[in-house]
Amino acid sequence: MAEIKDPENTILMDTTTGKVVIELFPDLAPGHVARIKELTREGAYDGVVFHRVIDGFMAQTGDVRYGKSDSPSFAPSRAGMGGSDKPDLKAEFSNMNHGRGTCSMARAQNPNSANSQFFICFEDASFLNRQYTVWGQVIEGMENVDKIKRGEPVKDPDKIVSMKVAADAAA
Repeated sequence: MAEIKDPENTILMDTTTGKVVIELFPDLAPGHVARIKELTREGAYDGVVFHRVIDGFMAQTGDVRYGKSDSPSFAPSRAGMGGSDKPDLKAEFSNMNHGRGTCSMARAQNPNSANSQFFICFEDASFLNRQYTVWGQVIEGMENVDKIKRGEPVKDPDKIVSMKVAADAAA
């Protein structure tokens, strides 16, 4: 198990492909980290599918409206078009590189449109630097991210089984 330095700023994500541990960057993107933790603590990400997964690029998830597989509003054809009922976030762009394992917010064309969706980079995607908000880094389980089924949209997609803030997880 990866060393968890700050349980309040670490996410434990259990997926259909295995466990993933993400270190959060509250100093880099305080608003986005707060939103990720808020939605995580509400259970909003539990059951959400990886709806857009591009080999050599990234795995995208987090559509808590249309991508939540056990919800009445689940719509595989619309997954990726929704967000949460919370307001969109103001961009918190930084010089942090979008490298392998980087967790960053997805958004529409408007830089201030990130809401609940996020992606994890498979490889270096530095062309995204200073255009998307980096909020975390996979510190364990990247091999499980690599196993996520590819597609746009993904047929029979993998999903987040549960997502917890490490501080809230039972010891």
